[in-house]
Amino acid sequence: MIDRIITGRYKIIENIGKGSFGTTYLAIDTQIPELNECIVKHFTPSSKDPEVLKKAKELFEREAKTLNQLGKHPQIPMLLAHIQENQDFFIVQ
Repeated sequence: MIDRIITGRYKIIENIGKGSFGTTYLAIDTQIPELNECIVKHFTPSSKDPEVLKKAKELFEREAKTLNQLGKHPQIPMLLAHIQENQDFFIVQ
């Protein structure tokens, strides 16, 4: 994943953690360099089954909506983007 550019914008520069649901990376927003660095959380469903993927997408959308609402709090990172590329899901903060 290092050096991968997500949606032509977020360039992954470092792996900073891995958990049971995904991996967290440090990235650079190539379209807004003054933002400097951001965090990209990468989630990949454990199954390629269409029903599992559908449910994963629903949960991902719900999580993004919740993060967007919570991001207005000064102690919680703001949601910059939520992205689906093929069967991969990304949260950018």
